Amino acid sequence: MQTVTNLRTARARAGLTQLQLASRVRVTQAYLSMLERGLRLPSPALARRLARELELSPVSLPLQAVGVLGADALARGLAGLGYPGLAYLKPRRWLNPAVLLLGALENPRLEGRLVEALPWVPFRYSDLDWGWLLARAKQHDLQNRLGFVVRLAFELATRRHSAEAAAKLEAVLQQLSRAKLAREDTLSEGSMTDAERRWLREHRPPAAAEWNLLSDLTSEQLLRVD
Repeated sequence: MQTVTNLRTARARAGLTQLQLASRVRVTQAYLSMLERGLRLPSPALARRLARELELSPVSLPLQAVGVLGADALARGLAGLGYPGLAYLKPRRWLNPAVLLLGALENPRLEGRLVEALPWVPFRYSDLDWGWLLARAKQHDLQNRLGFVVRLAFELATRRHSAEAAAKLEAVLQQLSRAKLAREDTLSEGSMTDAERRWLREHRPPAAAEWNLLSDLTSEQLLRVD
């Protein structure tokens, strides 16, 4: 969990005693007490059980990098976060939105439908742990990919009049802009032909050009996602 207070406060808000919650997540009351006092940290599996039982936001889940996410794992991860376009899928594992974004950005050969889904994540979870995500994106030279995704999320928040989300995302963009890379990059179809690359350089939207990305994705295309 993000803080000890989160766990104790969430349990109180749910109207559960320590004994009741401990029984539901299959630990002893003594162990739950230690978790609430910060004397122990929950395992990733236990953290997911606690978050589900207490109806916490996925941003409370452990921040533990999972490596490159393939198409199936990413699709099911997005479904677990509530992405409408993939609601029909059964989630395989519930991931922190920051962890999911990092794993997705590490994969340069994503299908178009999954690339289109990525801006929804920072739009929906603008309160994710940006410090953690930005640090790791820079370590892996992913700041341009992340900047493009956040830029589209910012435009989406603005179009939908989500002022709080837009303000948070704008602050993130300011941080990312100071670490922008000069090299060209892509989020999808890393093996695209030279002709396709030339076409995208000439026709890509301003957001993609700003972040040196070869993509034709725009925030207008995201508005149909409820």
